[in-house]
Amino acid sequence: MATTDPTGSIRVLLRRIDAELPAPSYAHPGDAGADLVTAVDVDLMPGERTVVPTGVAIALPPGHAAFVHPRSGLAARAGLALVNAPGTIDEGYRGEIKVIVVNLDPREPIRLRRGDRIAQLVVQPVVRAEFVDVDDLPESARAEGGFGSTGGYGDHGGSTPSRSDEQRS
Repeated sequence: MATTDPTGSIRVLLRRIDAELPAPSYAHPGDAGADLVTAVDVDLMPGERTVVPTGVAIALPPGHAAFVHPRSGLAARAGLALVNAPGTIDEGYRGEIKVIVVNLDPREPIRLRRGDRIAQLVVQPVVRAEFVDVDDLPESARAEGGFGSTGGYGDHGGSTPSRSDEQRS
């Protein structure tokens, strides 16, 4: 099915559902993501989302998954985002890769044309976890801290304002 060569790349079998479209490809040497293109024209109004076919299906080697990531340029210039980024393609999936896109621009529609690059496909090795029930978890420096527990926005040495504090300013 798929093999690894000495350079660290792997062979992924590709079925081109639409032979007129290019296969996923890397824009530059060393890129992690191979570009995926849209198989159809798409017009997205502000706030609208849709599922976009890419015209390709793949067979991944055992122990690998593919992840569909957004393209940063489309996000910055047009507000195009992926709803479930990254989208996960499991090694056993053989259907067409589809991308769920949304227009986050508040005013302008986004017009995608057949063959436009819309996402990046990153293939990675993955491990399967064995989940073990325990009564207590081992301690860690982070403990249960999450969702902003390490600071960031508005954190300049003092206490972080609450939303009600911000509204009073």
